[in-house]
Amino acid sequence: MADTYTQFYIHLVMAVRNRESLLVDKHRSEIFKYMSGIITNMGHKSIIINGMPDHVHVLFGLHPAQAISDLVRELKKSSSSFINNKNFLRGGFYWQEGYGGFSYSRSQLSGIYNYILNQQEHHKKFDFKTEYLKLLEEFEIDYKPEYLFDFDIIK
Repeated sequence: MADTYTQFYIHLVMAVRNRESLLVDKHRSEIFKYMSGIITNMGHKSIIINGMPDHVHVLFGLHPAQAISDLVRELKKSSSSFINNKNFLRGGFYWQEGYGGFSYSRSQLSGIYNYILNQQEHHKKFDFKTEYLKLLEEFEIDYKPEYLFDFDIIK
């Protein structure tokens, strides 16, 4: 019987609803560890999760038996519940609709890993909108501005 051999590395970008800066330093590490556990429990390989108060970058090895959209749906649902059940915020926490998904080869992993690791440094130079549009352009992804994250909402 033949086995299936794959190597899919995916970089996800997700934004907090209304681009609010709710992922504060105080709780961010615990939230990212929880998100890593979700990815691992779903059969994928969590590599690194980091981000800013208003968005998150996730790098993982995708197991081919599951669609990325199923993972993202569970990741958003479960992490929102975790944040809300821990009462990290006065109001409720929610992710914005949609996400960015970008694939990388094994030879590109250290570059994207370091990029995600150093998010705080990158965002001293440019904002999330600039970063996200650059990713879309680098990957030659056609997009309609009206369907992007709500970049003009308060931070």
